[in-house]
Amino acid sequence: MTITTLKPETAAQVTDAVRWALSAGEPLEILGSGSRRGLGRPVQAGHALDLSGLSGVIAYEPEELVLTALAGTPMATIRAMLAERGQHLAFEPPEGGTLGGLVASGLAGPRRISAGSARDHTLGIAGVSGRGEAYKGGGKVVKNVTGYDVPKLMAGSFGTLTALTEITVKVLPAPEDSATLLLSGLDDQAAVAMLDRALRSPYEVSGAAHLPAGIAARSGVSAVSGAGGAATLVRLEGFGPSVAARVAMLREELRADAVLGRDLSLAVWREVRDGDCLGAGNDAHLWKLSVPPSAGPATVEAIRRTRDVEAFYDWGGGLVWLALRSDSAPPDSGAAIRGALSAGGHATLVRAPESVRAATDVFQPLPEPLMALSRRVKESFDPKGILNPGRMYAGL
Repeated sequence: MTITTLKPETAAQVTDAVRWALSAGEPLEILGSGSRRGLGRPVQAGHALDLSGLSGVIAYEPEELVLTALAGTPMATIRAMLAERGQHLAFEPPEGGTLGGLVASGLAGPRRISAGSARDHTLGIAGVSGRGEAYKGGGKVVKNVTGYDVPKLMAGSFGTLTALTEITVKVLPAPEDSATLLLSGLDDQAAVAMLDRALRSPYEVSGAAHLPAGIAARSGVSAVSGAGGAATLVRLEGFGPSVAARVAMLREELRADAVLGRDLSLAVWREVRDGDCLGAGNDAHLWKLSVPPSAGPATVEAIRRTRDVEAFYDWGGGLVWLALRSDSAPPDSGAAIRGALSAGGHATLVRAPESVRAATDVFQPLPEPLMALSRRVKESFDPKGILNPGRMYAGL
């Protein structure tokens, strides 16, 4: 299919583009930089609405911990601006992309267990609905009025409800220091139990992950790859003297083998955040499983009975990164993976060839009551289905 691209440079032009698509009955694929294009089902649209032309920071108030920017603003620009004032997006989003793409995909990194998700840090939005109506939701203060929280609804909606033009996010002071306790040689079950113990401690843990031996060996951090076995990681962050004191107490309590200082700690958690330590090639199928932490190891073992997979654990065991080589991933792999979620949870296919994503439920299938609710929400914002149709679920 040949796709034509519309690239507006103002919010008014976005409104015009959506109104044209609505009147012509032409679906639109909503894009920023396109870095998240492979996440979700392929959109069947003859036209792309490229929002990367809407770029620039509108307002940044470090003292108020608030930043407002156009949706197409590159995250690299925002990160650099925040870093100059010692601030950051606390939910630890992945590198690259635009602010709009980040919020629309709702991604968060290892710090989600302590800081929350992208949804929790999105204060306000402006955009154009599938009705061709420009509107605003939320505000530019951390404490806002009560009511229907449209900004949080947009986070994780993958452009299926609104073409975002402007976003306000909460920012926070970046930690002055970071250190990671390293425990070597634990099996998956023992490691998850140790992570649970760390998270229940009073030491304000901000990262809790476990890399089985084969994955730890691929780490670019020599202290992890050279540990000679599995690596269990517990991160503490904050004011320098506080980190040092908490590390000393928790190291003794957990009997940790080593402590990674700031630079090594930052490096290993980048690997965990992006799944780099899986070492999966671009043709591998990459899944994220959200499960009860204590059920993670048993879920992976159940999948291994029928599939050749590699896996590691984040969020204290509640997030399982799972990689299948393309040659060991038959068409029913999604059903096999979801069938192993006996303790509850959901599975998302975050990377696979387009043909696989078109034929597979990329997101966890919803029970009919929730699907009916999703349809009603979609119809209220986009009754003609012109915004990213089918991106999340077929026919929606």
